Amino acid sequence: MRDSLEKIFLPFLEGGEITEITRYGKGHINDTYRVSVRMENGEEKRFILQRINRSIFKDPVALMDNIVKVTEYLKECVEKAGGDVDKEVLQVQHTKEGAHHVLYEREFYRCYRFIEGARSYEIVGGPEDFFKSGQALGKFQKLLGEFDGQTLHETIKDFHNTEKRFLDFQHTVRENPVNRAAACAEEIEFFLEREKDTKIINGLLREGSLPVRVTHNDTKYNNVMIDDETREAVCLVDLDTVMPGVSLYDFGDAIRSGATTALEDEKDLSKVHFDLSLFEAYVRGYFSQGEFLTDLEIEYLPFAAKIMTYECGMRFLKDYLEGDTYYKISYPEHNLHRARNQMKLVSDMEREYQQMIEIIRKYRK
Repeated sequence: MRDSLEKIFLPFLEGGEITEITRYGKGHINDTYRVSVRMENGEEKRFILQRINRSIFKDPVALMDNIVKVTEYLKECVEKAGGDVDKEVLQVQHTKEGAHHVLYEREFYRCYRFIEGARSYEIVGGPEDFFKSGQALGKFQKLLGEFDGQTLHETIKDFHNTEKRFLDFQHTVRENPVNRAAACAEEIEFFLEREKDTKIINGLLREGSLPVRVTHNDTKYNNVMIDDETREAVCLVDLDTVMPGVSLYDFGDAIRSGATTALEDEKDLSKVHFDLSLFEAYVRGYFSQGEFLTDLEIEYLPFAAKIMTYECGMRFLKDYLEGDTYYKISYPEHNLHRARNQMKLVSDMEREYQQMIEIIRKYRK
């Protein structure tokens, strides 16, 4: 495998010698490797090499086109502001011929420059960390506020179309392809009885009440890079799902994954709670970046947190009912435990919904 990875990486190599290739990260979808290179002057450089999962991302070229457009735009913005491009922007490493990917044995590979001196974390360390994470998303959305989202490809159709995902979920429940539905009837009913919630954002979009923006679409906490020394949030990574969308999706997914007391696959639900203090910290950081949302977008931020948690849980349960074909699992009930985890957070949010509204009102500009 090492020999194959070296062949794949060579077109991206600027010179020097590959000294190490090792698996890296905990992503559910793509295969990721960290590549270390000793340059001719003795300098050590590191890169991220990834195999793009074509069963999920059907058009890797369009996906990479989106990433290049967005990162080049962000790079210009950061440079104009006098920021540190190497830390604040995920940078695509092109091949010597200028391509943004390599095709090897019918698989697509891409390469990024490794962001040194920063790392991601699986769970929020405390309110101050989440405050900085909120700043990072606020900055991302603000910088891209003038970018025309319609110029990007929709690389995964209906990715955060909760209404469509609900219909797909219903279909899976009816078909019951691997005979698991009877054993999780309570979990299925939880999602079915909230059907009306799945139509709200789509309804606003159909009315033209919500603007279409550039969205990250996977803003869970472990996609935020935190500086090792300053503890500042410096960059959003994992841009595979950057495409046209609704700002609410990004805010909601960040709260879903970060304002919780446990990892998303924690089995013991007594350890899983929606943390209102973390929610407030994130909102404070998010709005510290100034005005970049409409009044209606702001009004629906609490709902966005709930519906994105609901959608993610429904997707975990759907995958479990289909035999675990989408998310990587470590044991047979992994996706079922993930679904139950998200259900617990949804229930917590429903109980504390009015407090979430009051926190938004407190910090909005």
